[in-house]
Amino acid sequence: MTKDAKALLERVREELKGEGGTNRLVPLIASGEAPLAALKALAAEEHRIVQSDWRAFLTLAAQSTEPAQREFFAAVAGGEGLALAKLADFAAACGLSPDDVAAYRPLPGCQAYPSYVARLTLDGNPHHALLAILANFAEWGGYCATIAAALREHYGFDDAGCAFFDFFAVPAPELDALGLRALDQVLATGWKPEGAMPAARLLHSYELMFWNTLADLG
Repeated sequence: MTKDAKALLERVREELKGEGGTNRLVPLIASGEAPLAALKALAAEEHRIVQSDWRAFLTLAAQSTEPAQREFFAAVAGGEGLALAKLADFAAACGLSPDDVAAYRPLPGCQAYPSYVARLTLDGNPHHALLAILANFAEWGGYCATIAAALREHYGFDDAGCAFFDFFAVPAPELDALGLRALDQVLATGWKPEGAMPAARLLHSYELMFWNTLADLG
């Protein structure tokens, strides 16, 4: 059955790529062309996103009916908790104090993504949320690896300042395997994945909106 889950996930990811859209911020950071203002906004926006997603993933874990599904969402929530402290170091490297982060006015185009994740928890269908979130995890690690390298090369950030992105850039084969096992168990209940596609498409679009809202700051 895991083969079926993997095939489904690969198909959905290909469909999302076919939807079009380009992340315009990461290439700017990679070349050193993104202004410091965009990095500061990235730090402040992520501070709010990580806190929101942490709560959302814990809620999805509580809603989940399948053991691997609960374990997956709980593990992802734990990762958000670990990342939050590292995010404070990134903000400091950008020149932001905790008061600066608290006073920052978040941008609607950046906060649409976590708002939609929160909506998925309110919809009370963790099966749909599982597929949507798994489908949109694919590129995040690559973005983080690119950003971490660029922050060192072009912006002079130290290891502490890059730790947030280093954390997500490291491959997590155990988490990937857990996600597939969770999807496998959900499929075994007779759940039909077609109903989750609108959520997967919206989440993908909101993620691109996040990056491109920041790209437009420069």
